[in-house]
Amino acid sequence: MDHQLATTLVGPMNVTRAVLPAMRAQRFGHVLTISSSAGLAGYEFCTAYSASKYGVEGFMEALALEVAPFGIHTTIVNPGFFRTELLTKASTNFAEPSIEDYGERGAAQREFWTSQNGQQTGDPAKLAQALLTITREAQPPRRFLAGADAAAGAEQHIAKLQQETDAYGDLSSSLALDEAAS
Repeated sequence: MDHQLATTLVGPMNVTRAVLPAMRAQRFGHVLTISSSAGLAGYEFCTAYSASKYGVEGFMEALALEVAPFGIHTTIVNPGFFRTELLTKASTNFAEPSIEDYGERGAAQREFWTSQNGQQTGDPAKLAQALLTITREAQPPRRFLAGADAAAGAEQHIAKLQQETDAYGDLSSSLALDEAAS
């Protein structure tokens, strides 16, 4: 957990803190931070990764409000599956299975990830060009869903949130203090 959070949450925070003084002084800049589809919806056996990416989401959403008065833009990038070295044996490190209850499902998930190496549909060079395009815009997006799979996953997550909001809307609305009883 500590290594995951240090790499994918604290690392981007520290890099951003290092560049913000110069951006504030010049009264412009653009911070792009790579999150993930796992920053919008948790995935089984990605607990630490999802936690770090949800942290990136909160960090960037709050930062956007803080730095906008200085002419600094922020963009959260939520990429889907891009054909990078992420899933190669050299770059992938799976924890040793230690809880028998998760053994079968965990093995199936690791097998899936291994099978996806070299099968990802996203082109990293096209993503790089898309990010350069975004940085040239006068009003860049606060969020960029990179890849058709990322957009589809976000749409599914939004639909699920709406369904849960609708299902418990009455209960949520009933939680205000009863002023007559006060």
